[in-house]
Amino acid sequence: MTDASINASLPREDDAQLGDYFALLKPRVMSLVVFTAFVGLLAAPVSVHPVVGFCAILFIAIGGGASGALNMWWDADIDRVMKRTKTRPIPSGKVQEGEALTLGIALSGLSVIMLGLATNIFAGAFLAFTIFFYVVIYTMWLKRSTPQNIVIGGAAGAFPPAIGWVAATGSLTLEPILMFALIFMWTPPHFWALALFMRSDYDDAGVPMLTVTHGRRATRVHILVYTVALAALAIGTAFTALGGWIYLTVAVVMNALFLLGALRIIRRDEDMSEVDNFKVERRFFFLSLLYLFLHFGAILAEALLKPYGLGGW
Repeated sequence: MTDASINASLPREDDAQLGDYFALLKPRVMSLVVFTAFVGLLAAPVSVHPVVGFCAILFIAIGGGASGALNMWWDADIDRVMKRTKTRPIPSGKVQEGEALTLGIALSGLSVIMLGLATNIFAGAFLAFTIFFYVVIYTMWLKRSTPQNIVIGGAAGAFPPAIGWVAATGSLTLEPILMFALIFMWTPPHFWALALFMRSDYDDAGVPMLTVTHGRRATRVHILVYTVALAALAIGTAFTALGGWIYLTVAVVMNALFLLGALRIIRRDEDMSEVDNFKVERRFFFLSLLYLFLHFGAILAEALLKPYGLGGW
């Protein structure tokens, strides 16, 4: 065997590994999908067999991953430009665009069909609509055409708890709509905070994020307005079937902190260094992650404690 043939048989540094294909599925986003869908499933007022519940969450997760792969396929051109995304599998050359497209389509079909078979047709159709909304409505249309991309497109990330609920009950009621609304209203301030300290990325990629089209001052005002509306929604949810003393306590504390963070952002001193200002925005962004986790964790706690007479009102 020649040296050339030996070298050809060895894996190259830029060859795709299993981890590269998994990265296409956006595992961090998938973890949020899994958690909120799990809360929606367990908060539903019906018991679900553990095997059915496991299958439901698994296929919802796969559907979320499929959306991520299709998003990376379509956005490969701008991902190559943005510092935050240029190391993703496609821009780094480890995975070909066609491979991402094939993987995304295959996993989409698998997740929708299997969720429908494992739970009910409504849940499968709901997952199919969610994938379509994220890939076509948000990624292909809204993201590059309007500064309201995150506001409208945020609905895609808000659907999982409702899908979990539908997988358990086969129907939609007020409770899953409230869980949807909580994520929907949370998404804009969460992503606009990110856009504030990553604005150069969106400038370079030509993505019409609010920070690019309207400036940082307008973005900070929008963050405050949405945070106030979110606080009203989140605290109000405490007095529905989803809530109770645990949820109310979490909602009051976290929304007070979130409002304080939004006020700090809007009051930021333009004479301060960019580094100091970015610290304020980064803290708000990471607080927003904790905010959503604790709210849904509280909803889950209320649901798990209700059978023992400890959750709810």
